Amino acid sequence: MGAKATEGFFKHLMEEFHFPLTNPVLIFSTILFIILLSPILLRKVKIPSIIGLIISGVIIGPNGIGLIGPKLLEDDGSVKLFSVIGLLYIMFMAGLELDMSQFKKYRAKSFTFGFMTFFIPIALGYPICFYGLKLDATASILTASMFATHTLVAYPIISRLGLSKNSVVATAVGGTILTDTAVLIILTIITSSAGGNLDAAFWIRLTSSLAIFTVIMFWIIPKIARWFFSKLESEKTSHYIFVLSVIFFAAFLAEMAGVEHIIGAFVAGLALNKLIPHSSALMNRIDFIGNALFIPFFLISVGMVVDYRVFLSGHGALIVAGVLTVFALFSKWLAAFVTQLIFRMTGVERQVIFGLSTAHAAATLAIIKVGFDKGILSSEIVNGTVVLILVTCMVASFVSENAGKKLLIQLAENSDITDTKRVSRNQHLLIAINELRGNELLIDLSVLITDKRVLNPISVVSVLPNNKEAEQRIRTSRKEMDEIVKHFSNGEFPVNVVTTIDHNLSSGIARVSKELFTEIVVLNDSHTGNLLSRIVGDDRDHLLDVCEKTVFFCQLQRALVSYEKIVLICPPHAEIEYSFESWCERILRLAKELNTTIQVHGTHELHDGIVRVIKKVKIFANVEFVQLDETEDFFENNKTNNEDLIIMVSARSGSVSYSANLTSFLSKLEKEKANNDQILIYPSQEVEENIFSGYEDFTTTPLSKGVETIQKISKEVGNIFKKGN
Repeated sequence: MGAKATEGFFKHLMEEFHFPLTNPVLIFSTILFIILLSPILLRKVKIPSIIGLIISGVIIGPNGIGLIGPKLLEDDGSVKLFSVIGLLYIMFMAGLELDMSQFKKYRAKSFTFGFMTFFIPIALGYPICFYGLKLDATASILTASMFATHTLVAYPIISRLGLSKNSVVATAVGGTILTDTAVLIILTIITSSAGGNLDAAFWIRLTSSLAIFTVIMFWIIPKIARWFFSKLESEKTSHYIFVLSVIFFAAFLAEMAGVEHIIGAFVAGLALNKLIPHSSALMNRIDFIGNALFIPFFLISVGMVVDYRVFLSGHGALIVAGVLTVFALFSKWLAAFVTQLIFRMTGVERQVIFGLSTAHAAATLAIIKVGFDKGILSSEIVNGTVVLILVTCMVASFVSENAGKKLLIQLAENSDITDTKRVSRNQHLLIAINELRGNELLIDLSVLITDKRVLNPISVVSVLPNNKEAEQRIRTSRKEMDEIVKHFSNGEFPVNVVTTIDHNLSSGIARVSKELFTEIVVLNDSHTGNLLSRIVGDDRDHLLDVCEKTVFFCQLQRALVSYEKIVLICPPHAEIEYSFESWCERILRLAKELNTTIQVHGTHELHDGIVRVIKKVKIFANVEFVQLDETEDFFENNKTNNEDLIIMVSARSGSVSYSANLTSFLSKLEKEKANNDQILIYPSQEVEENIFSGYEDFTTTPLSKGVETIQKISKEVGNIFKKGN
């Protein structure tokens, strides 16, 4: 009896796992596991998450292993439903994120660039699609309009460099509003034309319905939203439900007006743009739920319509993909070049505009998906578009990072940094303690590097795991921390004690640092490697990902007064970083308190920057300068002993002072100078929130890793030739 029951259970289990899956609960859980694991696994092979999710859709779709059947992709299928929700959500977020004030400020340049980046790709793309790819007229104009769209995938790179307020960046962002809106209107006309409804009555109906739609969305909806947000201020959940209601109601109204539903979602984002602050809790909820669930569903569904077998059946599909990709890059470069000539911009400014406008992702996917669903575009165009998205996102990230650094250096050389103003900073310092022992030196260091005139200068935080014993551990930890702080600060230096709970140490530190408006975070460095850390990253990387503050990773064993000198190593362009003055002042104060010398290894520009800081903060420490054009040269001529404190200034990936060689240099420094106390500094960067910043598929870490690999190979080849000479 038991054997039959077991056999029946396994038979039933095999039926449930028979491809294609039919159980909706199993289908939903499978897709969620893909959303969870795809970014983690594909990050190790340097594939951006947006491409990883699309590839996942290709694998599990009807044209892949068949885990998801074609019925679920039909209009009444569950996957189709979530795909539509994700499509509307991503268009809503695009409208919600646009900075309308920047658009108004630089509207002349924005209108010009918007016209160029819209007209040039369509004017040149239509004949290429019609005569070159042999598409019909409707498919040709729709494909050409796809060239005109772009997504600000590379915007987070520019934001991290502190250039988000630069006029060139504002021009590119403003052009995005115009070209995407114009293309979406063309999409409406094309889809109506494909249905044979493009007559005089259509234009009358479209004009009148759009007028009514505009009044509802830009006059009635904002009034209702403002009243709702003010009257129900404490009902945070209701705020999010209201926003969702507006999105789908706007999509419905757009369809009633005779245009595509994605236009309604985009307009809903524009209508609520001023009512939802980018740093508000409501915006965080919108970003989190969309980026965690709805948008990944949409990206996976896009991959499900891709048929990879087309690429294996002949050269035709590869030719289509190549033509689409090459022309998409060329047309955007040409638009940026014409804008440069009109406004007499520099070559670097043109590269910034090209880098920001060359990536195709959100709007491109939306247009191709609608065209494919309407039967206007073939699967070859969809397949080619996936290749186009991959290549253009990589090119956009690479160009924007390099051009952004050049522009920042150019502004610094011309002493014209009006767009990257250094804001007055808060000098609060946070000591992160994850254990109750071994942190005494951290407190000593923090006291020495802090200005005694600052009110409430230091806080000590202990992050405890969120479990059943959390409350008891908080009481115990707070009591013992009070004793430690009281003892080592001598009761004369004000130190706050914070004990909190969180799911992990990094998240807790990042959260408290924001709550306390912290300038610098100081903590013990536990940079150790194991199997789990190699897969998902170690604690140091996790903290740098979630915490934008300047971080001091300390490896201290000796009493601070025992150091003979401080050896400071800085990469090129460290003096241009946003927080240069902040950490430099702390080190100068440490040297003065310890009455020791700072031996600076860096460029002449760094030396000049340190001299300027000394004059400004009036901390006249003894500074020796050693010329160091490349960080790798430090090991050739350095004369350090075990009693020296080595302070290495590193950089986050994408910052102006970052280079691919820093990682290998840090590893070598830790090994060769293992007997020295060391402090590793990661300067903060001026970061502005963006809809793509919370979603990993728009981050450039995987792309920059590939660029770093190329740079490392180039440097090794150069070293070979140097040795040969």
